[in-house]
Amino acid sequence: MQHAAITELVDEFLAARAVRKPSAHTLSAYRRDLGLVLQLAQPAPVTVSDLSPRVLRSAFARFAAERAPASVSRAWSSWNAFFTFLVTEGVVPGNPMPAVDKPKPTALSPKPLRGEDTPEVLLRTVSVADERQRDPWPERDVLVLALALCAGLRLSEMLALRVGSVAGRDGERRVEVAGKGGRPRTVPIEAGLDAAVGRYLDSRRVRFGRVQSTAPLLVDRRGEPLLRGGLQYLVRSCYRRAGIGDRVPRGAQLHALRHTFATRLAEDGANASEIMRLLGHASLATSQSYIEVTAEQQRAAVQANRTNRVLRELG
Repeated sequence: MQHAAITELVDEFLAARAVRKPSAHTLSAYRRDLGLVLQLAQPAPVTVSDLSPRVLRSAFARFAAERAPASVSRAWSSWNAFFTFLVTEGVVPGNPMPAVDKPKPTALSPKPLRGEDTPEVLLRTVSVADERQRDPWPERDVLVLALALCAGLRLSEMLALRVGSVAGRDGERRVEVAGKGGRPRTVPIEAGLDAAVGRYLDSRRVRFGRVQSTAPLLVDRRGEPLLRGGLQYLVRSCYRRAGIGDRVPRGAQLHALRHTFATRLAEDGANASEIMRLLGHASLATSQSYIEVTAEQQRAAVQANRTNRVLRELG
C-alpha cells in the first residue's frame, strides 16, 4: 500500500473528510495545501513511500519562503491530518510530520471596530434606505450586521443559516448555528435582534412572497441565497455608507464585527468559558485573549489618569 499513488490517496483522504460535513472551502483548502507542498518536493515523489521526513522538510522550507506563518501552519496541519489518515488506514507505519518544523502559533490579536460608538453609528446609518443604491434593502443589511455584532456569527455560519434557525418562545429566543468544524451551538438572542429578524422576513415576503422555514435565511436582491463574495461586498458597502472605513482594522472586515461582539462581552464581565461557548471557539485560550486585551485597555486607561501623572512627578 505504501506504493499507492499519492493522488489516489489524497482523493481517499478527502472523501473520508467529506463524511464529517466540512465546508467546501475547508475541503478545497486541504487539496490546495497538499498539492502545493507536493509540487515543491524534490525529487518529485510519485508514491507515499517517497515522502520521507527529509523530502517533506525540504518541501516545507520552499513552501514557507514566500508565505505567512499562518499559511505554513495550516498546510502543516493539512499534511498532518493526511498522514494521520494514512496511519489509521494501515497505508504507512508512522506519521513523519513531527519531524517537520512548523511556525510557532502567534497570539491572537482581536481586531474589533475602533471607536466607542462605531457599532451604533453603523447600525443607525444602514437602517435608513440609501436612495443612491439601485435597490436598497436596509432590513436585510441591518440583519447581517446584527448577526455578527449581537450574536458573534462567522461569515460561513451566516451563510448556513435557515429561516427556521431562529426559534424559541418569547423571552427564550435563540439562533441555532452550524459552527466551525461541525460543532453546533446555540446562541441566545435578545429582543432587538429578534425584531431585526422579523423586520427582515416581513420585507422579504413583500419582495418574494411566502418564505419556507427550510429556506436560506439570507438572500440577495434577486431572492437567491447570499454567497460568500456577496456577503463580503455587502459588509464593505455598509462601512462605506456609514463613513467608518478608517475604524475597520485592516484585513478584518466582517470578522471585525464578531471581534467587537466578543470584546464587548469581555468588557461587560463575561468570563472566558462564556465567551468560548457563545463564539464556538475550540480553545479556551482563544476566548481568553479577549479578556486579556480588555485588561490591557483598562490598564492603559488607568495610566492615562492625570492624577497618576502628578504622583509620578512627585516621585
